[in-house]
Amino acid sequence: MYAIVETGGKQYKVSAGERILVEKLDAENGAEIVLDKVLLLSGADGIKVGQPYVPDAKVLAKVEDQILGPKIRGFKYKAKKNMRRRYGHRQPYTTLLITGVGVGDKIETIAVAPAEPRKEEEPAAAPTEA
Repeated sequence: MYAIVETGGKQYKVSAGERILVEKLDAENGAEIVLDKVLLLSGADGIKVGQPYVPDAKVLAKVEDQILGPKIRGFKYKAKKNMRRRYGHRQPYTTLLITGVGVGDKIETIAVAPAEPRKEEEPAAAPTEA
């Protein structure tokens, strides 16, 4: 079973057990969220196409992490004016684990293991001379 959902102005094809990267959502790590803007739902009973959304369809997801994308570098320049400006931008994203897809009470779910906390990097120990 899979669904096409809309979030952050973009559309994603998802099924239970997948991890997707979406535009930043206001949710804490480990929070369960419901994506209810389902545009299409495909399952054993056929394909349901929404107009614009499928009624009672929902996708269950768990927030795994809030991350930053790669740095995009920009540059402004005006000729003959000695004006140059560099800037960078890192887009925030949210990583979601899709835990269930379905309509009404018929939601196909997966078992989710508890997330391990992210380990902070420890500084390397300075070598000692003997």
